[in-house]
Amino acid sequence: MDNKAVGKRVWEAVGGQKNVNSLVHCATRLRFKLKDESIADTEKLKSDPDVIQVVQSGGQYQVVIGSNVADVYQAIVDEEGLADQPTEEEKSGNLLSKFIDIISSIFTPFLGAMAAAGVLKGFLSLATVLGWLAADSGAYQILFAAADGVFTFLPVMLAFTAAKKFKTNQFLAVAIAMALVYPAITAAAGAGTALDFFGISVILSPSGYTSSVIPILLAVWVQSKFEPLVKKIIPQFLQMILVPLIILVVMVPLVFLALGPIGTIAGNALGSLFNSIYDFSPIVAGLIMGSFWQVFVMFGMHWGFVPIMFLNLDQFGYDILMPMLLPAVLAQGGAALAVAVRSKDSKLRSLGISSTITALFGITEPTVYGVTLPLKKPFIVACVSGGIGGALIGFAGVKSFASGLVSLLTIPSFISTIDGVESNVTMAIIATGISFILAFVGTLLVGFEDPAEETKKKATAGETLSSGRHNLKSPLTGKVLPLSEVADQVFSSGAMGKGIAIEPEKGELVAPADGEITTIFPTGHAVGLTTTDGIEILMHIGMDTVELNGTGFETVVKQGDQVKAGDLLVKFDIEAIHAAGYSTVTPIVITNTDQFADVLELDQKEIISNEDFLAIVK
Repeated sequence: MDNKAVGKRVWEAVGGQKNVNSLVHCATRLRFKLKDESIADTEKLKSDPDVIQVVQSGGQYQVVIGSNVADVYQAIVDEEGLADQPTEEEKSGNLLSKFIDIISSIFTPFLGAMAAAGVLKGFLSLATVLGWLAADSGAYQILFAAADGVFTFLPVMLAFTAAKKFKTNQFLAVAIAMALVYPAITAAAGAGTALDFFGISVILSPSGYTSSVIPILLAVWVQSKFEPLVKKIIPQFLQMILVPLIILVVMVPLVFLALGPIGTIAGNALGSLFNSIYDFSPIVAGLIMGSFWQVFVMFGMHWGFVPIMFLNLDQFGYDILMPMLLPAVLAQGGAALAVAVRSKDSKLRSLGISSTITALFGITEPTVYGVTLPLKKPFIVACVSGGIGGALIGFAGVKSFASGLVSLLTIPSFISTIDGVESNVTMAIIATGISFILAFVGTLLVGFEDPAEETKKKATAGETLSSGRHNLKSPLTGKVLPLSEVADQVFSSGAMGKGIAIEPEKGELVAPADGEITTIFPTGHAVGLTTTDGIEILMHIGMDTVELNGTGFETVVKQGDQVKAGDLLVKFDIEAIHAAGYSTVTPIVITNTDQFADVLELDQKEIISNEDFLAIVK
């Protein structure tokens, strides 16, 4: 994959600099905040061979790339100079969208470090239980510092990312966070020592503010409102010293006296809400979370549960939520593996195998958006299987003692030096294994609409390929060009399939064969047709002509219409399109090329509509 080329295509498709407010990425997605999502060419992105899916959720326009998303993100940043350009929010959105956007923007940047720390912490617990490392050894203490430091000083990382999100001074935010986790304050809290600020009592929980979430988020948000007010009052030449001084002198006491206790109470209430459901019935809680976790992920709502996991770890020293999610994640992998085993479609088999592997390591977007969700039944089977595993996890009371990306690598974080391996890990493995197997077997039994089988049915029901070869009629009159000369790399690279391009001399696009109109863009610039013998043809009039928003195009048919070879599909004004600065070179590709032995170009320089122009070899 050419990351620079992919980044350029995505950037142009979302509307470029004039339409992008901000861009971040997670493990698999480019997450855009757009000024106007209607400007983005979603269909163009979905048809891009290097884009798995496009999701519009939580106030974000998300382009799912896969495991190399960081490289594509960096290519966009380097090419467009985004790091040096401040962004401005212009879209209010609803409260839920705002909340999801804030949480995801704050937690996403350090997910990798957090996941690595969680895995390391789990392996260290395993090493002490099995006697490989002594807890008082220097090696253990150094490695444990690497693992536990992320969680102990979590407010510091949160301060940095939250300040970026709230557009306030990041280093002042970090300074406030450092005061919250200052060793002397933490020690006083642990010892129960009473503190006061000029006679005002300071309320501290026994653990202080290490590993806390909400107090520092409240503090940074207040800082973002307070800092501009201070800058208005202080003269410019004194701001460098006085603004930071005033903010520290005001904000740090305010956090300890008010924001910290409020945040602690709010956090405890949030955690208690989930825990009350868990206390009512761990099985029901596990069933709900296991069944609907991937649905929450699809809509970006899963970020609302991230603080609860941290709050549980901070308040109790363990978390009961994260273990319930492991069966849900791996069940999607089980369903994808079943698809790979059962499908006769080579692309789907390949995607099923690769996405199973990524799911085992906690990356489910390729699995869900590439395999299970488009096929529907495998996704439902996986959700049900995940719910059963989640219920078993709840029934067994499995706990996690560190946080991280939910995957097979998370299992060591279920190990406690107090409870040992048997009480937690065994049941986690059993429940997750059951979900994986149920999803695998269930998908095999329930089945799905295999693209290869559907194509075969169409070919059987309609006209068969006589003598192993079928000639298609040209949909245009004009000059014939090889696809390699098309300006759009998606077509010229052959990624969309084999075919040719035509520079039209007459503004009429006609049907190249008998079949059904399966796709027609509202702008009229692109038409997809599936012939009666299963050949899928995409005809894209011009380059970037979607930007004309239908100007110069008149569609004669609609999606679902049955047409005969030579029927008029679209009228277009060649002169008007050229006058607007766009090319009319039209790629015509067979998008299911891999299902045929070959697609042959007939040796022609000029062609008239309804003449043979491509030969499909069975």
